[in-house]
Amino acid sequence: METMIVERVIDAPIEDVFAWLTTTTNYTDSPLILRCRLSRHGESAPYGVGAVRNHLWLIGWFRERITRYDPPYATEYVVERSLPPSRHELGRMTFTEVDGGTHVCWTTRAEIPVPLVGAFLTRRLARPIITRTFRNILDTADAALARHPGRKRV
Repeated sequence: METMIVERVIDAPIEDVFAWLTTTTNYTDSPLILRCRLSRHGESAPYGVGAVRNHLWLIGWFRERITRYDPPYATEYVVERSLPPSRHELGRMTFTEVDGGTHVCWTTRAEIPVPLVGAFLTRRLARPIITRTFRNILDTADAALARHPGRKRV
């Protein structure tokens, strides 16, 4: 298993950043994301615990289930199915108020399940592609939230 972490400070209030990043249909504003759909609402909120999301990214298709929803501080998910196939133990976003906005830490733990070369492929192929995609989504969130002139500054 390979742990991948992408961090970014987004110049917006924590509540706005959490709302934008947990509403994954926003991801389609990124050129690397083709389609995101909420196929089952969560227990306490549309993207809350139990929600099921389907994502079609340039790197593949993913069905994810939300396992933790603690607004505006954290959300966690697990990839239940994917094409190409992957093993996935954890997806987590944490949100912390800091000078200049909101610090986002996006962590995932996954691997390509191929005998003998899976760890190598995960490290050399999947890791750079996944972290680039996460960075692109965070860049898109920052740009989208910066376009709202009436929002409060932290």
